[in-house]
Amino acid sequence: MAEVLVYVDHVDGAVRKPTLELLTLARRIGEPVAVALGNGAGDTAATLAEHGAVKVLTHEASEYADYLVVPKVDALQAAVAAVSPAAVLVPSSAEGKEIAARLALRLGSGIITDAVDLEAGEEGPVATQSVFAASFTTKSRVSKGTPVITVKPNSAAVEAAPAAGAVEALSVTFSEKATGTKVTGRTPRESTGRPELTEAAIVVSGGRGVNGAENFAIIEALADSLGAAVGASRAAVDAGWYPHTNQVGQTGKSVSPQLYIASGISGAIQHRAGMQTSKTIVAINKDAEAPIFDLVDYGVVGDLFDVVPALTEEIKTRKG
Repeated sequence: MAEVLVYVDHVDGAVRKPTLELLTLARRIGEPVAVALGNGAGDTAATLAEHGAVKVLTHEASEYADYLVVPKVDALQAAVAAVSPAAVLVPSSAEGKEIAARLALRLGSGIITDAVDLEAGEEGPVATQSVFAASFTTKSRVSKGTPVITVKPNSAAVEAAPAAGAVEALSVTFSEKATGTKVTGRTPRESTGRPELTEAAIVVSGGRGVNGAENFAIIEALADSLGAAVGASRAAVDAGWYPHTNQVGQTGKSVSPQLYIASGISGAIQHRAGMQTSKTIVAINKDAEAPIFDLVDYGVVGDLFDVVPALTEEIKTRKG
């Protein structure tokens, strides 16, 4: 069976959930070979092996932290040369998509971004995408070179599948351009204690109907009762009620959680484009004609200031 390269997104050896999802998808089309780079790369091996990596290629160097993107592209290019994989899978983060695009260009290969599913095909992996603001679902494959595919978080369940996970050192020679853009400083983002928006299994979002920054406290309370991330519509962000980093939509972040709760959001196409692939969608809106109700699995017609606190209390009661 052909090998499939999986780029490992990790922080000092702690593997992030989207990478484990990629390993699940990689097993559908071949044998997963993980590529872990930077500080703590070797510490990822046990977790990766537990989730199906037959081999873990590692390379630690200061360049991965000191310079932007290009050193990682150099390393993936070296891994492709060493393995000759059936495909290269990369998480669909902002950095991941830049890495994938640069790699595809170097390889002279086609690229597919924001896939939500993968399956084996007679002529190579077939990717499913949600396109045109999630109005259509397409299936496509790369027809030239080694397919480079980025996959959206929450596209597959994390599944344990113990494998050998043999660790091998990857030989990497950095290109002249690898040190072209230097990282001059980092500021840690203040932690809210909530999961990362794009990776969360549950997202609770507020929109124009929240009617003020101070009222987002009730959205946060519901999210915290569910262990969820907090999102916001563009209208709420533009009004200054919530940070842009939490915006869900075409000009914000795309999410695909198991459960998405939209409170006081009308359902404009801009917002729908960022959350329409959620597995279960619940909307709370006092306007029974709001477009969001055309999309949902469950809808509550009512004032969010009555419904959301009551829902939060009910969840706390059932948990307690």
